[in-house]
Amino acid sequence: MNTPDVIVIGGGTGGYSTALRAASLGLDVVLVERDKVGGTCLHRGCIPSKAMLHAAELVDGIAEARERWGVKATLDSVDWSALVATRDDIVARNHRGVEAHLAHAGVRVVRGSGRLTGARSVRVDGASASGVQDYTARRGIVLATGSRPRTLPGLVPDGRRVVTSDDALFAPGLPASVLVLGGGAIGVEYASFHRSLGAEVTLVEAADRIVPLEDGDVSRHLTRGLKKRGIDVQAGARLLDAEVLDDGVRARVRTARGETRTVEAERLLVAVGRAPVTEGLDLAAAGLRTDPRGFVAPADWDRLRTAVPGVHVVGDLLPPPSLGLAHASFAEGLLVAETLAGLPSAPVDYATVPRVTYSSPQTASVGLSEAEARARGHEVDVNTMPLTAVAKGLVHGQGGMVKVVAEAGGGQVLGVHLVGPHVSEMIAESQLIVGWDAQPLDVARHIHAHPTLSEAVGETFLTLAGRGLHQQ
Repeated sequence: MNTPDVIVIGGGTGGYSTALRAASLGLDVVLVERDKVGGTCLHRGCIPSKAMLHAAELVDGIAEARERWGVKATLDSVDWSALVATRDDIVARNHRGVEAHLAHAGVRVVRGSGRLTGARSVRVDGASASGVQDYTARRGIVLATGSRPRTLPGLVPDGRRVVTSDDALFAPGLPASVLVLGGGAIGVEYASFHRSLGAEVTLVEAADRIVPLEDGDVSRHLTRGLKKRGIDVQAGARLLDAEVLDDGVRARVRTARGETRTVEAERLLVAVGRAPVTEGLDLAAAGLRTDPRGFVAPADWDRLRTAVPGVHVVGDLLPPPSLGLAHASFAEGLLVAETLAGLPSAPVDYATVPRVTYSSPQTASVGLSEAEARARGHEVDVNTMPLTAVAKGLVHGQGGMVKVVAEAGGGQVLGVHLVGPHVSEMIAESQLIVGWDAQPLDVARHIHAHPTLSEAVGETFLTLAGRGLHQQ
């Protein structure tokens, strides 16, 4: 019982996907989790935040109905307790589903904190009445302990006035004003959510533009959309200091113009990235160590195998080019499980992993930005088309765009970038286009339904292929 084929430490998306796939291949799997299976994504991140963002979208819809369509609807109030109850029900149902999948697959879930005692051995504290339990893996160990929000010196999260993305949704009530530090995907999503529910929002990003890892046109369109909604976007700005008051937070911010502004808000949300969690793993016992940034870097990216044979790593413990995204973790888990089962498996192609920001407007991208493509020496053709150039874009009335970056002269598509309503549901097609090295003419041969937002994607490729209709 204590010598399974595979031991997985960490039951988040990367860990439980590894366990499920390995068990389906006939391996005996022990999954060690000190909290709840599903990890940050299910319990504090992806799922609860997207549930709340859906509620925010419904609130925005009431305003649009009244102001744009003549539907005389009004919003009386937001019942925070009812909203939270629905969110928690969605999370709980997903949690039960994951537990049921693991049980059906025969994965043994061991509750406790796992630490390495060797290259193939793990001790779990709290796993039994005696306090500890030792396990030895016949085939290998998978490290999947995830990440935590980064904080800033002098800003101690208290879950009330100063919060992180892990506890922002669980802080009491709806604040009337929020200062968000960090203009990456997480910060933008939380800024968007709070604005939809009526808060005054200031968004501060140290880089010269928000979502700085995305294409420059994505940043510009998103900034325009957020400002149109009344969000005070301050890019190229930095926090000088902050003081926690009885009724909120007072912060001084240096703007891109060199001016010092004082911002007062009921809540300060720190969204400056996430850090890998390795404390307590005792990596040295297995002959491992972290890199200078705290990540566990694989020696073999094709198999996500560390320098110690039999020890693999998935999820947020991986440095770039891994993206710290749940759907990338799923792919990493599949790869590692199949490797441990002795099966051939294609390496994760991080260049084709889609990136999505679930704000209003949304962004979705896959592949290279225009700047990245040029920096890598590609001669490129670029076409950008506003969503309002197609009928369904006018119906939605939220602006947005489709941008395609392709090798010059009809060569392969290098990147696709979307901004607008529901583009998170449109990116899968572009993932296949980039992943299968398609050329604009390949896409232009296929017919997109009319009228749809996805029609704008088809039109963008038609133009690049020299067959433009509504865009010349």
